[in-house]
Amino acid sequence: MRRAVRRWPLAVGALLLGFGCAKKEATARAQIGVTLLTEAHVFYQDLKRGMQQAADSLGMDLHIVAGEWDLARQTSQVQNFINQGMNAIVIAPVDSRGIVSAVEEANRANIPVFTADIAASGGNVVSHIASDNAQGGRLVGEYLARRLHGIGKVAILDQPTVTSVIDRVRGFREALAQYPGMEIIAAPAVERGLREVAKQKTDNLLQAHRDLTAIFGSNDDCALGALASARAAGRSNLLIVGFDATPEARTAILEDTPLKADAIQHPVEIGRRTIEAVAARLRGDSVPPLIPIPVGIVDRDSLRIQSGPPIPARTN
Repeated sequence: MRRAVRRWPLAVGALLLGFGCAKKEATARAQIGVTLLTEAHVFYQDLKRGMQQAADSLGMDLHIVAGEWDLARQTSQVQNFINQGMNAIVIAPVDSRGIVSAVEEANRANIPVFTADIAASGGNVVSHIASDNAQGGRLVGEYLARRLHGIGKVAILDQPTVTSVIDRVRGFREALAQYPGMEIIAAPAVERGLREVAKQKTDNLLQAHRDLTAIFGSNDDCALGALASARAAGRSNLLIVGFDATPEARTAILEDTPLKADAIQHPVEIGRRTIEAVAARLRGDSVPPLIPIPVGIVDRDSLRIQSGPPIPARTN
C-alpha cells in the first residue's frame, strides 16, 4: 500500500505535464500579420474575405490592418508585426518602392514576407500572388481597339506608383501598339485611384482634347469617375474601359453607358492562394516566387448571359 502511495504523485505529475503539452500544441496556431493597401475598396474587402476563409480552414490567425494609402502608417504596421514576432507577414504595398525598407527589416528578423496584389520593388519576398495584370491590360486594350476599328485617340487614367497598375498599363499599351491608328494622347496620374480625382482629370481631358474617343481607367473608380465626367459633358459617344469589374461597374456596363467593358479579377482567389502559400512555406514546402491568377474580360453581352434577361439601355 505504501508503494502505491509513493507512485501517485508521480502519476499525477506525468498526467498534468502531458495535459500541458497537449494544450500548448492545440493553441500553437501560426500568427500572420497582414497589411493591405486599403479596406475601403470592394476589391480589398473581397481579398480580405478570401484570406480569412483560407486561414480559418488552415487553422491560422490573421491580424489584418490597412495602410489606407499612407506609407508611414503601413511601414509602422510592418514594424509592429516584427515586434510581435509574427510567423509571416503579407503586404499589399501602398508604395512599391517606399515599402522596401520595411520588407528588408522583416528579412533581418527572419520573418518570411509575401506580397498580394501589388509587388514590392525590393527586399526578399518569398512569393508574390496577384492577378496577371498585364494580361488584363492587353484584354481591355484589344477590346477597345476592335470597338474603334483600329482608329482612335485614347487617354489613360494612370496610377504610376502602383506596380499592379504599371503592369496593366504596359499590357494596354502593348495591345494598342498592334494598331497603328490607335494613339495614346495623355496619361494623367490619378492620386490614390480616387473617383473624384479621376472625374477632375477627365474633365480636363475632355476640355483639352475635343477629339478624344476613349479612356482606359486603371481601376474601376477611375473608370466610374470618367463615366461621371462623360455624362456631365454629354459625351455619350466616349468609350471607357476599366479594371476590376466591381458591382457598380458591372451595373454601368449592363445599362449600356459609355463604360463598355472591364477586366475582371478574382480577389477572393488571390486572398485564398496567398494564405495557402504562407501555410506551405511555414510547413517547409517550396513556394514559387510568382503565383499569377488569370483574369478575364466582361462586357454587356457576357454580363447579360450571367444575369438573365437584358436590362434596357438608358439615356446617357
